[in-house]
Amino acid sequence: MNVDVAIAFAVDSSSSIAPKIADLQREGHAAALTSPEIMAAISQNYVRCIGIAYFEWSSPGQTRTVLPWTRICGLEDAKAAAAVIRTKGDTGYRRRGRGGTSISTAIDVGSLLLDQFPGKAMKKVVDISSNGENNDGLPVRPSRMNAIAKGYTINAIAIPPNDGSPMDRLASYFKQSVIGGFRAFVISPTGQRDYITALRHKLVMEVSMNAPAQGERSLTAPKSRSIGESIASPIYADIHRRALALAQWLQRDRFGLGDRIATFAWNTAPKRKAEELRCSD
Repeated sequence: MNVDVAIAFAVDSSSSIAPKIADLQREGHAAALTSPEIMAAISQNYVRCIGIAYFEWSSPGQTRTVLPWTRICGLEDAKAAAAVIRTKGDTGYRRRGRGGTSISTAIDVGSLLLDQFPGKAMKKVVDISSNGENNDGLPVRPSRMNAIAKGYTINAIAIPPNDGSPMDRLASYFKQSVIGGFRAFVISPTGQRDYITALRHKLVMEVSMNAPAQGERSLTAPKSRSIGESIASPIYADIHRRALALAQWLQRDRFGLGDRIATFAWNTAPKRKAEELRCSD
């Protein structure tokens, strides 16, 4: 299952998730997966496929996998995955005894799913949807740092409250204590009506290997010039995307670590030097 991006959707199903919020999360993820924007983002990548898994969490030991790892390469794949989420996802009607909000559990289970991903992915993401701070289980920091150390990205969307409580507090908490990794971000919808739109926007940013991340700066790399050509001023984001494309191509052609893929030669006074470029990690 080779894909551009592998995303583990970690969806809050704690006792604070009322039926209306459960519907918002379930329908929001299903609608986002089948949206034209997501299909366009997938089609513009290198492999043109993503891998997704969808699980629900609350307290430690209370998690449920709704959708195991599934490869999405087009609209029909997306519709099939969305149908599973719609029919098997949490409805919010059985809230008694479902426990608290253990974001550390969400990160740990998401990381474990990414560890077990049955294939190769250029980027791996734990995608958290929740309406509260960590109030059960282990502290978030060790789980967060463990996931980041593995090279995973943790993104989050803060579910808007319906009781008039301030939204900025939860978004700030996610930003400071939950998200992390390469180009991590948190989305904070302005209200519940905006949740589905915000979720779709977030998924586009996660899926796309070409679009700049939210708030990404255009840092300019050192200038370069080929013989007979004008000076080029690339930005590091472009270099990163081109490196990802090269790495993906090497994976598809089954190059292994240490394989010789090219030889470079150049004039360095007073003698010519030549070096081999080999695959490395």
